Amino acid sequence: MATMVVVQPVQSFKLEGLLSSSFSGLRLNNNQLCGSSSSSSQIKRWERKDVKPNSLPVVKKLHVKVGDNVKVIGGADKGKISTVTRIYTHNSKVLLKDINLKTKHVKGKAEGEIGQIVQVEAPVHSSNVMLYSKTAKVTSRVGHKVLETGQKVRYLLKTGEIIDSAEEWKKVHKKDKKDTKRP
Repeated sequence: MATMVVVQPVQSFKLEGLLSSSFSGLRLNNNQLCGSSSSSSQIKRWERKDVKPNSLPVVKKLHVKVGDNVKVIGGADKGKISTVTRIYTHNSKVLLKDINLKTKHVKGKAEGEIGQIVQVEAPVHSSNVMLYSKTAKVTSRVGHKVLETGQKVRYLLKTGEIIDSAEEWKKVHKKDKKDTKRP
């Protein structure tokens, strides 16, 4: 007697969708597992931030400092001139005086107090601002040079006007100290 054995072809196990890799916290797709590379398989910039060896984020240096006169070159407030009041280095944004105003609805804090609508300055990305010379009324990029005294200063490339003078720095920081003092 002959027994007949029927062999059915085994279907290959196909990975569908995305798999998660437990040790790295990254999401992998079929192309990454098979070895083929594609442009969509790269790590997105919001998944991995640049970090220093001590795991702190890399701080980006900006071309503007607190107290600089700038002109907005992009966005809803394009063409307006203002002063830098605060810098956020972790996301390369700057806060400008009376620029990029947003309405904020504030709830009343006390029991009998009513809510109100307040205009708040929102940060602008540093790429949307350019240094401005009030004397020459022109925008310019920034340059760096060392004076004969050995002091390293920033200056406007178009006009040659020095931005970092000791007197201006003292004025800005005296204003900041007055604002931060509490009575």
